[in-house]
Amino acid sequence: MREYLVRTSHKPRPLPAGRWAVTQRWNDLLFAHWPIAAERIEALLPEWLAADTFQGSAWLGAVPFWLDRVKLRGVPSIPGLRNIPDLNLRTYVRDRMTGTPGFYCFSVDSSSLLVVAAARALYHLPYHLAEMRQEPRSEREFAFYSRRRFARRQVIFKARYRGLGPTRKTAEVRPGTLEYFFTERPCVFSANRAGQPIRANLHHVPWPLEEAEAEIERNDLAAAVGLELPGVEPVLHYSRRLAVYVWPAELLRPALAGRPVTVAATPT
Repeated sequence: MREYLVRTSHKPRPLPAGRWAVTQRWNDLLFAHWPIAAERIEALLPEWLAADTFQGSAWLGAVPFWLDRVKLRGVPSIPGLRNIPDLNLRTYVRDRMTGTPGFYCFSVDSSSLLVVAAARALYHLPYHLAEMRQEPRSEREFAFYSRRRFARRQVIFKARYRGLGPTRKTAEVRPGTLEYFFTERPCVFSANRAGQPIRANLHHVPWPLEEAEAEIERNDLAAAVGLELPGVEPVLHYSRRLAVYVWPAELLRPALAGRPVTVAATPT
């Protein structure tokens, strides 16, 4: 893969040290977010994470999309890693050691056994194998279905959603907005097999967000982790596509800080 300069002008922080480990592209993504009391979220988080809040609430997001252009650094392209549906249930957090904002996944579902195995082994994320399909209805309209396999209880997500095009509000996501709170997250947190806190740093350009509409027919994701969604309509956004670079998982330490990297280490 050719190397390029990384676009960093929108980032208020230095790039992670070292080289990225995995790159992938996220496509036709729906953000569906509900406000949840922070204490309810924190009851399910590791003790070293605190719920991040906006307007007095923590937020729970169901995020269906499909990914392609998956590549591990130094590994030839792997057949079959294209058009892979993915679905995650996430919340927004800060680690108590450094105060770094990030997100935490309560669950991630994928139709690819290889993706499930690799994500569990490399990043210790709570991946599950699922029967999934995403069917385009028009250029920006999709039907999405997921049913978790080998689960003790049925976990089904079924929705239809559409992007409504960019607006002035979503054209440039600014600090202090809910959109910025959801999308400007420099890392994903998890814990390794020894229970130690780890994070994987991320890099991408600003999210190209649009307003969205959705009909969510069934959503068992929150109930599967012991949460009840509030009786309000979710906040909805759509994104057409985004290239994402992921650095290797690293132990979280109080003194950990980002350091500049050489240009050659980071493709765009």
